Amino acid sequence: MKKAVLIIAAVLALSGCAHFGTIKEANVAAEDRKTFALSENVTVEKVSYKNRYGIEIAADLYLPKDLDRSRKYAAIAVSGPFGAVKEQASGLYAQTMAERGFIAIAFDPSYTGESGGEPRYVASPDISTEDFSAAVDFLATRAAVDPERIGIIGICGWGGFAINAAAIDTRIKATVASTMYDMSRVNANGYFDATDADGRYELRKQLNAQRTIDAKNGAYELGGGVPDTLPPDAPQFLKDYHAYYKTERGYHKRSLNSNGGWNKTTSLSFINAPILAYSDEIRSAVLLIHGEKAHSRYFSEEAFKKLKGDNKELVIIPGASHTDLYDRTDVIPFDRLSAFFEENLK
Repeated sequence: MKKAVLIIAAVLALSGCAHFGTIKEANVAAEDRKTFALSENVTVEKVSYKNRYGIEIAADLYLPKDLDRSRKYAAIAVSGPFGAVKEQASGLYAQTMAERGFIAIAFDPSYTGESGGEPRYVASPDISTEDFSAAVDFLATRAAVDPERIGIIGICGWGGFAINAAAIDTRIKATVASTMYDMSRVNANGYFDATDADGRYELRKQLNAQRTIDAKNGAYELGGGVPDTLPPDAPQFLKDYHAYYKTERGYHKRSLNSNGGWNKTTSLSFINAPILAYSDEIRSAVLLIHGEKAHSRYFSEEAFKKLKGDNKELVIIPGASHTDLYDRTDVIPFDRLSAFFEENLK
């Protein structure tokens, strides 16, 4: 039977981020520097490959330092959050999984970071989902990877794309969605489903008017990332985003959220294309992880309700916010993630 909501029974120390066995990067350009300390127990290789649409994807491949090239390993592809780059949370997740014996890859999505694609700073439900399958293509053809033992991790908006990828790509044997957003739902309905059909119509009018402006200007206007300065009445989740993307903790030169944000018209395709339409047909294992106090918690809870089978689970982390699951190694349940992948990538 599918496991219902599980509260991890542990007291979480929400006072700081703990890193163990790590080293600082030296002599690295600012745009290449990670927002987390590098581990002495892994090696990192910059790699690239093309997705099904011919877009060049840039990625960091994390390998256990004691990698035995004579054997085959389980592998994991990681991306997210939405508007972040591989030097931020996804790299931390990939590195941690490599420390635990997996081959892992953190990639920049199409049109962002070091990956290709024009115009820049745009996303689509289809291509964002395809980027996960392209990572599976890459991993499945590596000599050290067992192609029958590949999983994925999606963070924030990429949690939704990860579930969508699991629905279409049967090569994915296990999926983790951490602090998940359903980008179709939030773009079409607003936060907490506050937007109705009339509101969506007005949004369509605004976005299509912006298309005309962009066409006249010959350039795509950006919507702006997380604001540099927050108003006194800013909601807590915006304060949480600011604390990550606009401080030394998580700022990165190539991150859309840390800087100019997405093209204003990016929302159009998401309003018109629900990404989780076939998630009830996923037969492989799925683990959803979310913070108890996250504003986005309802996305995981609703997505979980639609999943079927006895290999689906939702874990709620007591006291954790949305962004705590970006980089708080004292909060992210990496032991649970490792056990999940060890069990389902045998």
